[in-house]
Amino acid sequence: MTDPLSDVLNVLGARVTRRTRLEAAGRWALTFPALDRLKFVALLRGTGWMMLPGRPPRLMSAGDVCLLGRTTYAIASDPALPPLDGQTFYGAPGCNSARLGGDDAVAIGGTIAFAPGNADFLLGMLPDFLFIPRSSAASGAMATILELMNGEVGRDIIGSEIVSARLADVLLVEAIRAYAGSAEQIEIGWLGALSDARLGRVLRVIHGGIAQPWTVAHLAGVAGMSRAAFSAEFTRRVGQPPLAYVRAWRLTIARAALARGDETVAGIASKVGYTSQSAFGHAFRRAFGSPPKADARS
Repeated sequence: MTDPLSDVLNVLGARVTRRTRLEAAGRWALTFPALDRLKFVALLRGTGWMMLPGRPPRLMSAGDVCLLGRTTYAIASDPALPPLDGQTFYGAPGCNSARLGGDDAVAIGGTIAFAPGNADFLLGMLPDFLFIPRSSAASGAMATILELMNGEVGRDIIGSEIVSARLADVLLVEAIRAYAGSAEQIEIGWLGALSDARLGRVLRVIHGGIAQPWTVAHLAGVAGMSRAAFSAEFTRRVGQPPLAYVRAWRLTIARAALARGDETVAGIASKVGYTSQSAFGHAFRRAFGSPPKADARS
């Protein structure tokens, strides 16, 4: 069966486009704006407070990793400190490191960007903040990756740039795996549904056969549940009804294919399960506000 997480990350063109490093000592605090991206922050040394709107401050220690969605956030030595604009330290092209008085605390970050127009599908289904502590049962792999990433810093040898980039990609997936498999997670969402035996099975068959004429009854049978119970549980966990999810993923795949320009509109419509180009065009316009060809040109 298709792995939905790999499927989504591949189709959306997810990749770590920027890696940053922060070294700090004493009293320090930086704030960053909300963007259409996913970002990981990992503490390599010391401690730092992570602060997001509407949430209590979270203390991060060496080995902890968090993932941030489209939200403003601040990281500080003390949550009571007024933060400085972090963009002034990292805003210039090529400026990927900041040093604030020493290296008692060391953090690395990675910005995961998506192909234009494709971020909504994933970011809309993930919590704005996913915290994976070093004490997590699945943190062993992340600790190894963090050690390797830190070891690449300052190594003036061939291939260091691509090694760092690939390690950042792997850290992203390991962090998502760790969060999804955590017994402590309480947030309802797509990752939790992936880890659920019944709903995960449904998501795998959807992603493995997006062009199939899925019905609620068929998907409920895959889950081994009644139609009503399945529809209610899927909607509660994923955030949208089953067939709405199918439609959203079909159109996301189609939009990515149109942007690549490697197929005709009719061919793409057929591949994602639409029996007519007009039905596909109507659904696409309703979802994205413009016809397929116009959206691809933009």
